[in-house]
Amino acid sequence: MIKIAIIEDEQTHTELLSSYLRTWGAAQGQAVSIQTFLSAESFLFVWEETNDFDILFVDIQMGKMNGVEMAGKVRERDREIAIVFTTGIADYMGCGYEVEALHYLLKPISMEKVGACMDKVVRRSEKEEFALVHGREETVKIAVGHISYVEARGHGCVMETYDRDGSCGQMEITESISEMERQLGPHGFIRCHRSYLCRVESICRIGKNEITLDSGSRIPVSRRMYAEVNRAFIAHFCRNQDGRNEG
Repeated sequence: MIKIAIIEDEQTHTELLSSYLRTWGAAQGQAVSIQTFLSAESFLFVWEETNDFDILFVDIQMGKMNGVEMAGKVRERDREIAIVFTTGIADYMGCGYEVEALHYLLKPISMEKVGACMDKVVRRSEKEEFALVHGREETVKIAVGHISYVEARGHGCVMETYDRDGSCGQMEITESISEMERQLGPHGFIRCHRSYLCRVESICRIGKNEITLDSGSRIPVSRRMYAEVNRAFIAHFCRNQDGRNEG
């Protein structure tokens, strides 16, 4: 089921968008759950407790807090949720760059526009693979492609996330390094040290004792695991080169 939130202060637009989304779901054989909110504040009050939506349709022009400000608060905690802006003014179409808006719908909306938007959302979700991790007070879904390495620390782990725009961060999670290896191993991660798990695709350079990642971080590689990690790194590089040559 796709869980959708519509944040919109115009009831007529909310009803029309809800109708189009249900029509799309029925045509695709895809169950959709829709929850509506009249303001950014009312949405954030619910979302901060549940964080339980896949797609947000957000009106840019609202009352005290506009849609872009609200999306910024969402992005502080969730980099993966799909955000679609709706607006009646074409000049606002580019103002969601910083919050990585997936799509824009210019009012008046149509069934065709909404259907194309939902098709784009589905294609995006099919390409991405996610891991489910637990912080101290929250459960988070994070794209595997944004994780560069995991380090065992204390009773849990610290996970580094890295976006292609250069932003880098760390998150403390309660999972053990073995639990993360089970979850991430099928998605191109390899144990490089008893306390470290890294994404092979994120490796920039590998030496006898240290790995440098695309994020600029450096992590250890043990002598016992060096050969296997180096083979995986070379194999990944060769596959990518072959793919580019065929293209």
